[in-house]
Amino acid sequence: MQIATFTSRRCTEMGDVELRFYEILIREEIENLCENGRFLQMASYIQHGDISVFEHSVGVAYMSVFIARSLHVKLHHMVLIRGALLHDYFLYDWHEKDRRHCLHGLRHPRLAMRNACEDYELTKREKNIILRHMFPLTVVPPTCREAWIVCLADKICAVLETLHLSKRRYREYFPMALRESYMR
Repeated sequence: MQIATFTSRRCTEMGDVELRFYEILIREEIENLCENGRFLQMASYIQHGDISVFEHSVGVAYMSVFIARSLHVKLHHMVLIRGALLHDYFLYDWHEKDRRHCLHGLRHPRLAMRNACEDYELTKREKNIILRHMFPLTVVPPTCREAWIVCLADKICAVLETLHLSKRRYREYFPMALRESYMR
């Protein structure tokens, strides 16, 4: 039985073994983040459309791996995955009318990094991913390959979510274990 994946029909060049390897890495990192911090709280907040921040972050992690593998980019895959999962770790509902949520697009990368640093030990590259994922809205560009890929993956996922093209796909492409364990 073949595991449903984020790549589905679009990425047949990656073998089943490689796909399962990345699914396992992402799943294990999600479990690690849930056990050691407030990561699961992100499921309580909506990001775009009807997609939670949790679902968005997992989608960005899968999209980031898909981009990196499709382009054959050499990078630190665990840094890529971890940075993608934590890039929106701001832990509030930015849709609520609140003065502190003003300019969310500009401010949330720093809040996400502050929260992530409180809960987890981060590498320099993971910090760069979190801080720079909103480029070009935030004017300082990413400085590592992993951050550039997450920045691009975030934009792709945000567009799909805003246009309501992702909910069904996220549920279809995420591995069964993730779907059952974490998604509403």
